[in-house]
Amino acid sequence: MTALVVALLFLGACTGGGSSPPVVQPGDRTATATAGAAGEPKVAGRIDGLHVPWSTVYLPDGTAVISERDTALLRTVVGGELGTLGQVPGVVPGGEGGLLGLALSPNFAADRYLYAYFTAAADNRIARMRLEERGGRLELGAQETIFTGIPKAGTHNGGRIRFGPDGFLYVGTGDSQRREQPQDTRALGGKILRLTADGRAAPGNPFGDNPVYSLGHRNVQGLAWDSAGRLWASEFGPDVNDELNLIVPGGNYGWPEVTGAPHRSGFLDAKVVWPSTADSSPSGLEIVGSTAYLGALRGQRLWVVPLRGEFADEPVSYFTRKYGRVRNVSLAPDGRLWLLSNNQNPDFALILDLPG
Repeated sequence: MTALVVALLFLGACTGGGSSPPVVQPGDRTATATAGAAGEPKVAGRIDGLHVPWSTVYLPDGTAVISERDTALLRTVVGGELGTLGQVPGVVPGGEGGLLGLALSPNFAADRYLYAYFTAAADNRIARMRLEERGGRLELGAQETIFTGIPKAGTHNGGRIRFGPDGFLYVGTGDSQRREQPQDTRALGGKILRLTADGRAAPGNPFGDNPVYSLGHRNVQGLAWDSAGRLWASEFGPDVNDELNLIVPGGNYGWPEVTGAPHRSGFLDAKVVWPSTADSSPSGLEIVGSTAYLGALRGQRLWVVPLRGEFADEPVSYFTRKYGRVRNVSLAPDGRLWLLSNNQNPDFALILDLPG
């Protein structure tokens, strides 16, 4: 593994006031945890038989629902058994596109809505579907498209969606290889969007009646909130500088003008930077307590990042090249962490017990 340089930078360095903490340079210390290291998650189970899984949500009864990118299927896991809920209509897989992120309505007990971000014939879009009980079986109801026009391409489709603590739907998009999009607040590519549950621009967004919440992103892959309600996002760099960012309303994170943490006026620095994308390519993100967990695709590992308010400490990695490309990380209702291993053929979900 190449030497990892982790940049831990205070937000004030780019917003005026404050000073930047020193850059952590582990040098020959690879920051890779050894077997039995303190804080190491333990494997508690595995679900085989998936095909390019992308996202996981959990129903109130504990049922896991997993999206498969290329088949457009919604798979279920109940009691360790893999099943199929249904196929999402209108999905057109190709390259990195297909059935991507899932989100469960915060009012699911009343409205029964499951939200999906997917690649269609002309764009990336968001739809919602009711999950209906029929004859003791869970079935997929009619689809309602709530947001369209997110640019699509063979790569950089974004795709992560999550409801925030404020009840609004946050959407990570990619630049779809259109480098003019991320710096244009009128464009949807290279952004984090903030929407109402029915797909309108959320009230209080930084650019008025506009869905854009933050800009200057290359390909947002993970969204999660810490215990204080701060939003963090994982993002692919080009051939350098994968990022973990602390997101603020209206913040500009630099792409394609800058990457990483260059201290350039007008742009916000990443809190963690992996200079070599071979070590990371961070995808799904989950925060448990004061710890961020990131799945790594090219890096084929789980990155664990301690958080201290607006700061991040040095990351530590686990399971390096043991379980393949980790596409998603999610916290199940029972307190276990689920990892989705991607492009292993066949793929699987790994279930972890967290330390402590």
